[in-house]
Amino acid sequence: MKSKRKRVEPIPDEFSSYEEAAEFWNTHDTTDYINVFTTVDVQPKLRKRHYEVTVDEDVIKAIKKKAHKSGVLISQLVGEMLRKQLSKVA
Repeated sequence: MKSKRKRVEPIPDEFSSYEEAAEFWNTHDTTDYINVFTTVDVQPKLRKRHYEVTVDEDVIKAIKKKAHKSGVLISQLVGEMLRKQLSKVA
């Protein structure tokens, strides 16, 4: 019985663009190239956590307006406002 071996095209040394690399990997199976890849140890460090809270529409509109006027991100403004309020209660 004759063995059917899949012909695997070599990975180019360089891609001329991200699009070219994407096209290559969209048309090739990474499992055909297992011997080319190396294992990398990654230790991610989360810098911030994100929380979801419900805010009334009129409140968020006022916060957006104030943040825009102050030239800061909404998240920065809300963080500052919460810290100020919490320092009053603590």
